Amino acid sequence: MFSAYTTLFRTPGAMRFSIPALVGRMPISMDSLALIFIVVSVSDSYALAGALSALASIVISFSTPYWSRVSDRIGQSKMLFRVVPLKLAGLTLFIVLVLNHAPIWSWFVTIVFAELSSVNVGGLVRRRWLHVLSPDKSTTSEDEHDKHLVNTAYSYEALMDEIVFIIGPITATACATSIAPAAGLIAGMFFMAVGMPLFALQHATEPAPSPVRHKDPHPPVIGIPIVRAIAIATTFTGGFFGAISIVVVGFSESQGHKSQSGLLLGLWACGSAVMAIVNGVVQWKISYAARFLFFLSALTVLSIPFVFVHSMTWLAVALFFNGFAIAPLVVNAYGVVQEVVPSEQITESFTWVVAGMPFGGALSSALGGWIIDHYGAQVAFWVPLGFMVAALLATLPFFRLYRALIHYPLNRD
Repeated sequence: MFSAYTTLFRTPGAMRFSIPALVGRMPISMDSLALIFIVVSVSDSYALAGALSALASIVISFSTPYWSRVSDRIGQSKMLFRVVPLKLAGLTLFIVLVLNHAPIWSWFVTIVFAELSSVNVGGLVRRRWLHVLSPDKSTTSEDEHDKHLVNTAYSYEALMDEIVFIIGPITATACATSIAPAAGLIAGMFFMAVGMPLFALQHATEPAPSPVRHKDPHPPVIGIPIVRAIAIATTFTGGFFGAISIVVVGFSESQGHKSQSGLLLGLWACGSAVMAIVNGVVQWKISYAARFLFFLSALTVLSIPFVFVHSMTWLAVALFFNGFAIAPLVVNAYGVVQEVVPSEQITESFTWVVAGMPFGGALSSALGGWIIDHYGAQVAFWVPLGFMVAALLATLPFFRLYRALIHYPLNRD
């Protein structure tokens, strides 16, 4: 039953890049929370902390596709050894300025500088899996087996993402509250400084760079209709994620159990982790596009119970089952673009799949917070549901494209 996972673990060099990638992407679940801790400790202003966090998220949405494009052009290792030091330097400068009560405008400038050097580690590691598993063969049974292995690899990395989002916030909180307010950010920097160089040093499994084609160039990735279709839907889905996080905290506080909000979000991640494992085992007979639409619809339907919950117990149940649709949705979003984008642009296309999520999350967090303040957390549960309905509606202009992908699989050129 789990033979596909066994094959993954035995793939030469696979764990040597997957484990460092797990360590290196820990900051994605730590930095936003850690930033709030350090800023609030110095300024005593949640509004200022929220503004900085939102700005950081927006910058990440624009910077990660750029660096992924650079990775496709010059290779992952060269890109990382240039960018990671800039990110570490930017965060170090930000910490120094905040702790020394420098002018607030300088905080905004340095956080922008730091996040302009953000990379999408999840896209890099998935590109490596695609490279080492080599699914691009003729349509044979062996090819179908390799395609199943790619789906399993994406599911495995989705599981790693959930581990990151379970462990990361706990680590950031513990460091910031038990050691020092800046310790949460510093811990994330440590994970990055250890994981990313180890990942970059695995040259044997690194995809070959693809210089720009001056003759017959490929169109811009975001100009490819299916990439744009997926990116718009996942941007709204990112809004759902951001809204759930803040509304769960607000609801827990209204019930007098604010300390349990982390446990609730952990249950949500556990539900996603369970389905990540299951998704990697199933040998699907339908296309990535069909699965993407199915799980997008499933996540929308499973968000409806939130507006009816009135207790912590039922919220825990709703979150756990809601999580079932998350990992398969993300896995199949990657799968859709993988099948239709030229190999020279896959890393960038993987990043566009999730690039809009921080932007959507920043908008929904602000909206959710405002509604909690004015109408209460119970009403605010309509915000994540609204973003999921918007994600579904965003697929309608691309109906013919999705239908073609479902019935007529496309190959990369």
